[in-house]
Amino acid sequence: MKHKLLITGLVLLLLAIALAVASHHGISISPSPGISVRWLAIAALLGYAFLSRSLTVWILVSMVVGAEVGTDFPRLAPEARLVSQLFLQMIRVIIAPLLFATLVSGIAGHADLKKVGKMGIKALIFFEAVTTVALFIGLAAINLARSGVGVTLPAAASAEKIATARPGAAEIILHIFPENIAKSVAENQVLQVVVFSILFGIALAIVREEKRKPMLAFAESLAEVMFKFTNIVMLLAPLGIAGAIAYTLSTTGFGVLSNLGELVGTLYVALIVFIGGVLLPVALLARIPIRGFIRAVAEPATIAFSTTSSEAALPRAMEAMEAFGVPRQTVAFVIPTGYSFNLTGSTLYLSLASIFVAQAAGIHLTFGQQLVMMLMLMLTSKGVAGVSRAAIIILLGAADQFGLPKEPILILLGVDQFMDMGRTAVNVIGNCLASAVVARWQGEMGEAKPLDESVSL
Repeated sequence: MKHKLLITGLVLLLLAIALAVASHHGISISPSPGISVRWLAIAALLGYAFLSRSLTVWILVSMVVGAEVGTDFPRLAPEARLVSQLFLQMIRVIIAPLLFATLVSGIAGHADLKKVGKMGIKALIFFEAVTTVALFIGLAAINLARSGVGVTLPAAASAEKIATARPGAAEIILHIFPENIAKSVAENQVLQVVVFSILFGIALAIVREEKRKPMLAFAESLAEVMFKFTNIVMLLAPLGIAGAIAYTLSTTGFGVLSNLGELVGTLYVALIVFIGGVLLPVALLARIPIRGFIRAVAEPATIAFSTTSSEAALPRAMEAMEAFGVPRQTVAFVIPTGYSFNLTGSTLYLSLASIFVAQAAGIHLTFGQQLVMMLMLMLTSKGVAGVSRAAIIILLGAADQFGLPKEPILILLGVDQFMDMGRTAVNVIGNCLASAVVARWQGEMGEAKPLDESVSL
Protein backbone atom coordinates (compact mmCIF):
# COMPACT_ATOMS: atom_id res chain seq x y z
CA MET A 1 0.00 0.00 0.00
CA LYS A 2 2.67 2.50 0.99
CA HIS A 3 4.66 1.87 -2.18
CA LYS A 4 1.57 2.57 -4.26
CA LEU A 5 1.17 5.86 -2.40
CA LEU A 6 4.81 6.72 -3.09
CA ILE A 7 4.53 5.95 -6.80
CA THR A 8 1.24 7.86 -7.04
CA GLY A 9 2.70 10.86 -5.24
CA LEU A 10 5.84 10.94 -7.41
CA VAL A 11 3.86 10.58 -10.64
CA LEU A 12 1.50 13.39 -9.64
CA LEU A 13 4.45 15.54 -8.57
CA LEU A 14 6.15 15.01 -11.94
CA LEU A 15 2.86 15.89 -13.66
CA ALA A 16 2.59 19.07 -11.60
CA ILE A 17 6.16 20.00 -12.54
CA ALA A 18 5.39 19.35 -16.22
CA LEU A 19 2.32 21.62 -16.00
CA ALA A 20 4.38 24.33 -14.32
CA VAL A 21 7.09 24.12 -17.01
CA ALA A 22 4.49 24.24 -19.78
CA SER A 23 2.87 27.29 -18.20
CA HIS A 24 6.28 28.95 -17.84
CA HIS A 25 6.91 28.49 -21.58
CA GLY A 26 3.73 30.27 -22.55
CA ILE A 27 1.32 27.37 -22.92
CA SER A 28 -2.06 28.54 -21.67
CA ILE A 29 -3.03 26.33 -18.71
CA SER A 30 -5.47 27.21 -15.96
CA PRO A 31 -3.70 27.28 -12.57
CA SER A 32 -6.44 25.24 -10.87
CA PRO A 33 -5.47 21.81 -12.32
CA GLY A 34 -1.85 22.38 -11.37
CA ILE A 35 -2.73 23.29 -7.78
CA SER A 36 -5.07 20.31 -7.46
CA VAL A 37 -2.47 17.91 -8.82
CA ARG A 38 0.18 19.26 -6.44
CA TRP A 39 -2.02 18.86 -3.37
CA LEU A 40 -3.06 15.37 -4.44
CA ALA A 41 0.63 14.52 -4.78
CA ILE A 42 1.30 15.92 -1.30
CA ALA A 43 -1.61 13.92 0.15
CA ALA A 44 -0.19 10.71 -1.34
CA LEU A 45 3.34 11.49 -0.11
CA LEU A 46 2.03 12.29 3.39
CA GLY A 47 0.25 8.95 3.40
CA TYR A 48 3.48 7.23 2.41
CA ALA A 49 5.40 9.08 5.14
CA PHE A 50 2.80 8.12 7.74
CA LEU A 51 3.01 4.44 6.81
CA SER A 52 6.81 4.36 6.49
CA ARG A 53 7.35 6.08 9.88
CA SER A 54 10.82 7.21 8.78
CA LEU A 55 12.18 10.58 9.89
CA THR A 56 14.14 10.87 6.67
CA VAL A 57 10.99 10.38 4.61
CA TRP A 58 9.13 12.93 6.72
CA ILE A 59 11.95 15.45 6.20
CA LEU A 60 11.89 15.00 2.43
CA VAL A 61 8.09 15.22 2.27
CA SER A 62 8.10 18.27 4.55
CA MET A 63 10.28 20.06 2.01
CA VAL A 64 7.60 19.52 -0.63
CA VAL A 65 4.85 20.61 1.77
CA GLY A 66 6.79 23.72 2.75
CA ALA A 67 7.37 24.66 -0.89
CA GLU A 68 3.66 24.34 -1.65
CA VAL A 69 2.52 26.25 1.42
CA GLY A 70 5.02 29.03 0.69
CA THR A 71 3.73 29.26 -2.88
CA ASP A 72 -0.02 29.05 -2.23
CA PHE A 73 -0.23 30.80 1.14
CA PRO A 74 2.47 33.48 1.30
CA ARG A 75 0.57 35.29 4.06
CA LEU A 76 1.46 32.44 6.41
CA ALA A 77 5.17 33.35 6.13
CA PRO A 78 5.46 34.87 9.66
CA GLU A 79 3.87 31.81 11.25
CA ALA A 80 6.10 29.52 9.18
CA ARG A 81 9.18 31.44 10.32
CA LEU A 82 8.11 31.08 13.96
CA VAL A 83 7.95 27.29 13.61
CA SER A 84 11.43 27.14 12.06
CA GLN A 85 12.84 29.45 14.75
CA LEU A 86 11.44 27.27 17.54
CA PHE A 87 13.17 24.26 16.04
CA LEU A 88 16.44 26.20 15.75
CA GLN A 89 16.21 27.27 19.38
CA MET A 90 15.88 23.66 20.49
CA ILE A 91 18.84 22.60 18.36
CA ARG A 92 21.08 25.39 19.66
CA VAL A 93 20.49 24.41 23.29
CA ILE A 94 22.08 21.02 22.54
CA ILE A 95 25.41 22.32 21.25
CA ALA A 96 27.44 23.12 24.39
CA PRO A 97 26.60 20.07 26.55
CA LEU A 98 26.89 17.71 23.59
CA LEU A 99 30.33 18.96 22.55
CA PHE A 100 31.58 18.96 26.14
CA ALA A 101 30.39 15.42 26.81
CA THR A 102 31.64 13.89 23.54
CA LEU A 103 35.02 15.60 23.57
CA VAL A 104 35.76 14.86 27.23
CA SER A 105 34.68 11.22 26.99
CA GLY A 106 36.53 10.81 23.68
CA ILE A 107 39.80 12.21 24.99
CA ALA A 108 39.75 10.85 28.54
CA GLY A 109 38.36 7.52 27.33
CA HIS A 110 41.61 7.01 25.42
CA ALA A 111 43.84 7.61 28.42
CA ASP A 112 45.58 4.37 27.48
CA LEU A 113 47.20 6.12 24.52
CA LYS A 114 50.44 5.86 26.52
CA LYS A 115 50.19 2.08 26.29
CA VAL A 116 49.49 1.97 22.59
CA GLY A 117 52.27 4.54 22.15
CA LYS A 118 53.53 4.80 18.61
CA MET A 119 50.37 3.37 17.09
CA GLY A 120 48.21 6.01 18.76
CA ILE A 121 50.48 8.87 17.71
CA LYS A 122 50.70 7.62 14.13
CA ALA A 123 46.93 7.16 13.94
CA LEU A 124 46.26 10.68 15.22
CA ILE A 125 48.80 12.17 12.81
CA PHE A 126 47.12 10.36 9.93
CA PHE A 127 43.65 11.43 11.10
CA GLU A 128 44.51 15.10 11.37
CA ALA A 129 46.40 15.14 8.07
CA VAL A 130 43.61 13.66 5.96
CA THR A 131 40.79 15.57 7.68
CA THR A 132 42.68 18.83 7.14
CA VAL A 133 43.08 18.02 3.45
CA ALA A 134 39.36 17.15 3.29
CA LEU A 135 38.47 20.54 4.77
CA PHE A 136 40.52 22.36 2.16
CA ILE A 137 39.09 20.31 -0.70
CA GLY A 138 35.59 21.28 0.46
CA LEU A 139 36.71 24.89 0.79
CA ALA A 140 38.17 24.92 -2.72
CA ALA A 141 35.11 23.19 -4.21
CA ILE A 142 32.56 25.64 -2.85
CA ASN A 143 34.70 28.67 -3.73
CA LEU A 144 34.99 27.41 -7.29
CA ALA A 145 31.35 26.33 -7.67
CA ARG A 146 29.93 29.32 -5.71
CA SER A 147 26.67 27.39 -5.27
CA GLY A 148 25.37 29.81 -2.63
CA VAL A 149 25.81 32.93 -4.75
CA GLY A 150 22.51 34.24 -6.03
CA VAL A 151 20.35 32.96 -3.18
CA THR A 152 18.05 35.76 -2.07
CA LEU A 153 17.40 35.43 1.64
CA PRO A 154 14.39 36.99 3.36
CA ALA A 155 15.03 40.45 4.76
CA ALA A 156 14.72 39.18 8.35
CA ALA A 157 17.40 36.59 7.76
CA SER A 158 19.71 39.10 6.11
CA ALA A 159 19.28 41.37 9.10
CA GLU A 160 20.87 38.72 11.29
CA LYS A 161 24.29 39.48 9.86
CA ILE A 162 26.68 41.07 12.29
CA ALA A 163 27.34 44.60 11.11
CA THR A 164 30.34 45.27 13.33
CA ALA A 165 33.86 45.25 11.94
CA ARG A 166 35.62 41.92 11.74
CA PRO A 167 38.20 41.48 14.53
CA GLY A 168 41.89 41.23 13.78
CA ALA A 169 44.03 38.11 14.12
CA ALA A 170 45.11 38.89 17.71
CA GLU A 171 41.52 39.42 18.80
CA ILE A 172 40.42 36.21 17.12
CA ILE A 173 43.14 34.20 18.89
CA LEU A 174 42.30 35.81 22.23
CA HIS A 175 38.62 35.12 21.69
CA ILE A 176 39.27 31.39 21.24
CA PHE A 177 40.14 30.92 24.93
CA PRO A 178 37.35 31.24 27.51
CA GLU A 179 37.56 33.48 30.55
CA ASN A 180 34.33 32.11 32.04
CA ILE A 181 32.94 28.82 30.81
CA ALA A 182 29.43 29.61 32.05
CA LYS A 183 29.51 32.82 30.03
CA SER A 184 30.79 30.95 26.99
CA VAL A 185 27.91 28.47 27.23
CA ALA A 186 25.33 31.21 27.79
CA GLU A 187 26.58 33.19 24.78
CA ASN A 188 26.95 30.02 22.66
CA GLN A 189 30.65 30.64 22.07
CA VAL A 190 31.24 27.22 20.59
CA LEU A 191 34.98 27.47 20.00
CA GLN A 192 35.55 28.50 23.63
CA VAL A 193 33.49 25.52 24.77
CA VAL A 194 35.58 23.24 22.55
CA VAL A 195 38.89 24.57 23.89
CA PHE A 196 37.69 24.19 27.48
CA SER A 197 36.44 20.66 26.77
CA ILE A 198 39.72 19.59 25.15
CA LEU A 199 41.80 20.91 28.04
CA PHE A 200 39.38 19.36 30.54
CA GLY A 201 39.58 16.01 28.74
CA ILE A 202 43.39 16.07 28.71
CA ALA A 203 43.48 16.93 32.42
CA LEU A 204 41.01 14.15 33.17
CA ALA A 205 43.07 11.66 31.16
CA ILE A 206 46.18 12.19 33.28
CA VAL A 207 44.63 11.96 36.76
CA ARG A 208 44.63 8.69 38.72
CA GLU A 209 42.17 6.01 37.70
CA GLU A 210 40.03 6.22 40.86
CA LYS A 211 39.61 9.97 40.37
CA ARG A 212 39.12 9.79 36.62
CA LYS A 213 36.54 7.02 36.49
CA PRO A 214 33.54 8.86 38.08
CA MET A 215 33.96 11.98 35.92
CA LEU A 216 34.48 9.90 32.79
CA ALA A 217 31.32 7.95 33.60
CA PHE A 218 29.47 11.24 34.01
CA ALA A 219 30.73 12.53 30.64
CA GLU A 220 29.78 9.29 28.89
CA SER A 221 26.35 9.32 30.52
CA LEU A 222 25.83 12.96 29.58
CA ALA A 223 26.82 12.17 25.99
CA GLU A 224 24.25 9.36 25.81
CA VAL A 225 21.56 11.63 27.26
CA MET A 226 22.36 14.36 24.75
CA PHE A 227 22.21 11.83 21.90
CA LYS A 228 18.68 10.92 23.03
CA PHE A 229 17.84 14.60 23.51
CA THR A 230 18.95 15.24 19.94
CA ASN A 231 16.81 12.38 18.65
CA ILE A 232 13.77 13.83 20.44
CA VAL A 233 14.35 17.32 19.05
CA MET A 234 14.87 15.89 15.56
CA LEU A 235 11.28 14.65 15.66
CA LEU A 236 10.37 18.32 15.18
CA ALA A 237 12.63 18.57 12.11
CA PRO A 238 9.83 18.06 9.52
CA LEU A 239 7.85 20.98 10.96
CA GLY A 240 10.93 23.17 11.24
CA ILE A 241 12.07 22.44 7.69
CA ALA A 242 8.59 22.89 6.23
CA GLY A 243 8.36 26.25 8.00
CA ALA A 244 11.78 27.37 6.78
CA ILE A 245 11.07 26.35 3.18
CA ALA A 246 7.62 27.97 3.24
CA TYR A 247 8.98 31.23 4.65
CA THR A 248 11.92 31.37 2.24
CA LEU A 249 9.93 30.56 -0.91
CA SER A 250 7.07 32.92 0.02
CA THR A 251 9.56 35.79 0.12
CA THR A 252 12.26 34.81 -2.40
CA GLY A 253 10.81 32.31 -4.90
CA PHE A 254 12.17 28.96 -6.12
CA GLY A 255 15.72 30.05 -6.93
CA VAL A 256 17.09 28.59 -3.70
CA LEU A 257 16.12 25.04 -4.78
CA SER A 258 18.39 25.16 -7.82
CA ASN A 259 21.22 26.35 -5.56
CA LEU A 260 20.66 23.36 -3.28
CA GLY A 261 20.89 21.05 -6.29
CA GLU A 262 24.19 22.65 -7.25
CA LEU A 263 25.42 22.16 -3.68
CA VAL A 264 24.62 18.42 -3.74
CA GLY A 265 26.46 18.06 -7.06
CA THR A 266 29.43 20.04 -5.76
CA LEU A 267 29.68 17.82 -2.67
CA TYR A 268 29.76 14.58 -4.66
CA VAL A 269 32.37 15.95 -7.07
CA ALA A 270 34.49 17.03 -4.07
CA LEU A 271 34.11 13.59 -2.44
CA ILE A 272 35.22 11.89 -5.67
CA VAL A 273 38.21 14.23 -5.89
CA PHE A 274 39.08 13.43 -2.26
CA ILE A 275 38.91 9.67 -2.86
CA GLY A 276 40.88 9.81 -6.10
CA GLY A 277 43.29 12.58 -5.15
CA VAL A 278 43.97 11.78 -1.48
CA LEU A 279 42.87 8.32 -0.33
CA LEU A 280 44.05 6.51 -3.46
CA PRO A 281 47.59 8.03 -3.42
CA VAL A 282 47.83 7.33 0.33
CA ALA A 283 46.90 3.69 -0.29
CA LEU A 284 49.47 3.42 -3.09
CA LEU A 285 52.21 5.01 -0.97
CA ALA A 286 51.42 2.62 1.88
CA ARG A 287 51.52 -0.32 -0.56
CA ILE A 288 47.93 -1.29 0.18
CA PRO A 289 46.56 -3.78 -2.41
CA ILE A 290 43.91 -1.64 -4.11
CA ARG A 291 41.69 -4.39 -5.48
CA GLY A 292 41.72 -6.31 -2.22
CA PHE A 293 40.97 -3.15 -0.25
CA ILE A 294 38.05 -2.30 -2.53
CA ARG A 295 36.61 -5.78 -2.01
CA ALA A 296 37.08 -5.45 1.75
CA VAL A 297 35.38 -2.04 2.09
CA ALA A 298 32.64 -2.57 -0.50
CA GLU A 299 30.14 -4.05 1.92
CA PRO A 300 30.63 -1.70 4.90
CA ALA A 301 30.69 1.32 2.57
CA THR A 302 27.45 0.16 0.95
CA ILE A 303 25.86 -0.28 4.38
CA ALA A 304 26.97 3.22 5.36
CA PHE A 305 25.71 4.73 2.09
CA SER A 306 22.29 3.09 2.28
CA THR A 307 21.68 3.63 6.00
CA THR A 308 23.56 6.97 6.38
CA SER A 309 24.94 5.49 9.60
CA SER A 310 28.63 4.90 10.28
CA GLU A 311 27.67 2.88 13.36
CA ALA A 312 25.64 0.44 11.27
CA ALA A 313 28.75 -0.31 9.22
CA LEU A 314 31.17 -0.48 12.16
CA PRO A 315 30.98 -4.24 13.01
CA ARG A 316 31.34 -5.35 9.39
CA ALA A 317 34.10 -2.82 8.74
CA MET A 318 36.14 -4.17 11.67
CA GLU A 319 35.62 -7.76 10.55
CA ALA A 320 36.49 -6.92 6.95
CA MET A 321 39.73 -5.12 7.84
CA GLU A 322 40.85 -7.92 10.15
CA ALA A 323 40.24 -10.35 7.29
CA PHE A 324 42.19 -7.97 5.02
CA GLY A 325 45.24 -8.53 7.22
CA VAL A 326 45.12 -5.73 9.75
CA PRO A 327 45.90 -7.04 13.27
CA ARG A 328 42.94 -7.16 15.63
CA GLN A 329 44.47 -4.74 18.16
CA THR A 330 45.08 -2.19 15.40
CA VAL A 331 41.53 -2.53 14.08
CA ALA A 332 40.11 -2.27 17.60
CA PHE A 333 41.98 0.97 18.26
CA VAL A 334 42.12 2.79 14.91
CA ILE A 335 38.60 2.34 13.53
CA PRO A 336 36.61 3.30 16.69
CA THR A 337 38.99 6.21 17.35
CA GLY A 338 38.56 7.30 13.75
CA TYR A 339 34.84 7.66 14.36
CA SER A 340 35.72 10.68 16.50
CA PHE A 341 38.88 11.96 14.80
CA ASN A 342 38.74 10.85 11.17
CA LEU A 343 35.35 11.90 9.78
CA THR A 344 36.79 12.90 6.42
CA GLY A 345 33.51 12.97 4.51
CA SER A 346 31.75 14.95 7.22
CA THR A 347 34.54 17.50 7.60
CA LEU A 348 34.64 18.05 3.84
CA TYR A 349 30.88 18.63 3.88
CA LEU A 350 31.08 21.04 6.82
CA SER A 351 33.63 23.26 5.11
CA LEU A 352 31.58 23.27 1.93
CA ALA A 353 28.25 23.92 3.67
CA SER A 354 29.55 26.69 5.93
CA ILE A 355 30.89 28.73 3.00
CA PHE A 356 27.64 28.03 1.11
CA VAL A 357 25.76 29.68 4.00
CA ALA A 358 28.09 32.69 3.89
CA GLN A 359 27.64 32.98 0.11
CA ALA A 360 23.86 32.73 0.46
CA ALA A 361 23.94 35.50 3.06
CA GLY A 362 26.09 37.71 0.85
CA ILE A 363 28.87 37.77 3.46
CA HIS A 364 32.38 37.94 2.03
CA LEU A 365 34.87 36.06 4.16
CA THR A 366 38.54 36.69 3.57
CA PHE A 367 40.86 33.72 3.15
CA GLY A 368 42.13 34.27 6.69
CA GLN A 369 38.60 34.25 8.09
CA GLN A 370 37.85 31.07 6.14
CA LEU A 371 40.96 29.46 7.64
CA VAL A 372 39.77 30.36 11.14
CA MET A 373 36.38 28.84 10.31
CA MET A 374 38.10 25.68 9.04
CA LEU A 375 40.03 25.41 12.31
CA MET A 376 36.81 25.72 14.28
CA LEU A 377 35.07 23.09 12.13
CA MET A 378 38.03 20.72 12.50
CA LEU A 379 37.72 20.96 16.28
CA THR A 380 33.94 20.98 16.64
CA SER A 381 33.41 18.02 14.30
CA LYS A 382 35.27 15.66 16.66
CA GLY A 383 33.23 13.24 18.71
CA VAL A 384 29.75 13.66 17.23
CA ALA A 385 29.68 10.68 14.88
CA GLY A 386 26.80 9.12 16.83
CA VAL A 387 24.54 12.16 16.64
CA SER A 388 21.62 12.12 14.24
CA ARG A 389 21.92 15.04 11.81
CA ALA A 390 25.04 16.24 13.61
CA ALA A 391 25.92 18.59 10.75
CA ILE A 392 23.21 21.08 11.64
CA ILE A 393 24.53 21.31 15.22
CA ILE A 394 28.08 22.02 14.04
CA LEU A 395 26.95 24.48 11.36
CA LEU A 396 24.78 26.40 13.80
CA GLY A 397 27.76 26.72 16.11
CA ALA A 398 29.86 28.10 13.24
CA ALA A 399 27.04 30.48 12.30
CA ASP A 400 26.92 31.87 15.83
CA GLN A 401 30.69 32.30 15.85
CA PHE A 402 30.88 34.12 12.51
CA GLY A 403 27.60 36.05 12.44
CA LEU A 404 25.89 34.03 9.70
CA PRO A 405 22.09 33.75 9.36
CA LYS A 406 20.43 30.50 10.41
CA GLU A 407 17.77 30.01 7.71
CA PRO A 408 20.14 28.64 5.02
CA ILE A 409 21.38 26.00 7.47
CA LEU A 410 17.89 24.77 8.20
CA ILE A 411 17.05 24.69 4.48
CA LEU A 412 20.10 22.47 3.96
CA LEU A 413 18.34 19.76 5.95
CA GLY A 414 15.94 19.36 3.04
CA VAL A 415 18.72 17.80 0.95
CA ASP A 416 20.84 16.56 3.85
CA GLN A 417 19.80 12.94 3.28
CA PHE A 418 21.31 12.91 -0.21
CA MET A 419 24.55 14.50 1.03
CA ASP A 420 24.69 12.34 4.17
CA MET A 421 24.78 9.16 2.09
CA GLY A 422 27.97 10.15 0.31
CA ARG A 423 29.82 11.67 3.24
CA THR A 424 29.01 8.71 5.54
CA ALA A 425 30.34 6.21 3.00
CA VAL A 426 33.56 8.25 2.71
CA ASN A 427 33.85 8.33 6.51
CA VAL A 428 33.82 4.52 6.59
CA ILE A 429 36.24 4.15 3.66
CA GLY A 430 38.63 6.62 5.29
CA ASN A 431 38.60 4.81 8.62
CA CYS A 432 39.16 1.43 7.01
CA LEU A 433 42.10 2.81 5.04
CA ALA A 434 43.50 4.41 8.21
CA SER A 435 43.64 1.02 9.95
CA ALA A 436 45.49 -0.53 7.00
CA VAL A 437 47.93 2.39 6.71
CA VAL A 438 48.74 2.34 10.44
CA ALA A 439 49.24 -1.44 10.32
CA ARG A 440 51.63 -1.07 7.37
CA TRP A 441 53.37 1.83 9.15
CA GLN A 442 53.83 -0.41 12.19
CA GLY A 443 55.14 -3.25 10.03
CA GLU A 444 52.34 -5.51 11.22
CA MET A 445 50.26 -5.94 8.06
CA GLY A 446 49.36 -9.61 7.65
CA GLU A 447 48.04 -11.72 4.82
CA ALA A 448 44.45 -11.37 3.71
CA LYS A 449 42.12 -14.30 4.35
CA PRO A 450 38.44 -15.07 3.67
CA LEU A 451 36.18 -12.95 5.83
CA ASP A 452 34.38 -15.85 7.47
CA GLU A 453 37.68 -17.25 8.82
CA SER A 454 38.37 -14.06 10.76
CA VAL A 455 35.11 -14.05 12.68
CA SER A 456 35.25 -15.79 16.04
CA LEU A 457 31.89 -16.85 17.37
